[in-house]
Amino acid sequence: MTVKPRIIISSDHADIALRQDIARHVAERGFEVEDIGPATAERTDYPKHGEAAARRIAAGEFDLGILICGTGQGIMMAANKVKGIRCGVCADTFSAKMIRAHNDANMLSMGARVIGAGLALEIVDAFLDTEFEGGRHGRRVDMITAIED
Repeated sequence: MTVKPRIIISSDHADIALRQDIARHVAERGFEVEDIGPATAERTDYPKHGEAAARRIAAGEFDLGILICGTGQGIMMAANKVKGIRCGVCADTFSAKMIRAHNDANMLSMGARVIGAGLALEIVDAFLDTEFEGGRHGRRVDMITAIED
């Protein structure tokens, strides 16, 4: 039996309900999920939420992460500053598959003001259901990792 990855999810104030829907959806699929995002819609800074989730992945506490802010861009940029994180913004299922298959992304970011809830769940499923292909892509991921040093 394959052990499912442990998932951490966070966001800023952009769409707490979407984040909670995604967390619930991921849990219903049998994944262990921890939601560390804010509980209220009070304005908050996306960098601290992206960094907090990314650091938990870098520390080995979680395998994959899902982030949400208004566009998905800012929170992704913050997460990618943490060594060992490969986070991509996706607004479609093809990109979500490719960041896993070709880039071995360990975090997915989405824009709450860019996509709707139904598409967000499809993107999450595509991300979680896709495995890294390795091979020639492994060499390229190693090149990305080498930039961190």
